[in-house]
Amino acid sequence: MEIKSRTTSGALAALGGLAVGALLLSNKLKVSTGDVPGLAVHRTVDVQVPVGKTLITAAALAAGALLASKLMQRVRVPGATSSVRETIDLDVPVSTAYNQWTQFEEFPRFMASVEEVRQLDDTHLHWRANVAGKVKEWDAEITQQIPDQCIAWRSTDGVRNAGVVTFDKIGENRTRVRLQMDYDPQTPGEKIGDAVGGVKLTAKGNLKRFKELIERRGVETGAWRGTVAQH
Repeated sequence: MEIKSRTTSGALAALGGLAVGALLLSNKLKVSTGDVPGLAVHRTVDVQVPVGKTLITAAALAAGALLASKLMQRVRVPGATSSVRETIDLDVPVSTAYNQWTQFEEFPRFMASVEEVRQLDDTHLHWRANVAGKVKEWDAEITQQIPDQCIAWRSTDGVRNAGVVTFDKIGENRTRVRLQMDYDPQTPGEKIGDAVGGVKLTAKGNLKRFKELIERRGVETGAWRGTVAQH
């Protein structure tokens, strides 16, 4: 995916408060809000509690988990029988992690079973991957994209899947990435792989390789900072 410079023009909106009274024992409370269509949640809420050199942003994590849960309800595959949830922490700023994830055509560099991803336009992708020992192809569309917050998608044909990846700032140069995906194993081989946790292990390994890739480089290879309205 080529580097694009188009920026988001949506206005920020003040949103309802998040209950963080129990966290006021810390010495800092920084709140900033973002506009997530249809969701009354905070974009980031940093409650910093010194633990050695680590800053724990507990409220941000709670808000991020709620955002991921709400988005997953929107992109669920009808009738899907399986799902996977994985989380990983990265030692890079949230913008760096998000920017790199927008480079969809580079997914084969860290997704073990993915052979090719072609960017058809801003919201449509063509995938080719090895699924349970068989090469399969399918198209997918991005159903919502908010810079530094989330990317949601669903397949439009072929392998049935849908999901969302969210990005939470948990420190000055620390980011928590949550991947949630629903899918529908079709063949006996896919169902067996699902039953023994093959998809979960693959997702965990993919996130680990993404972490190694972005932390080793320290900077993203490109970025697309546009917004895709939820649909």
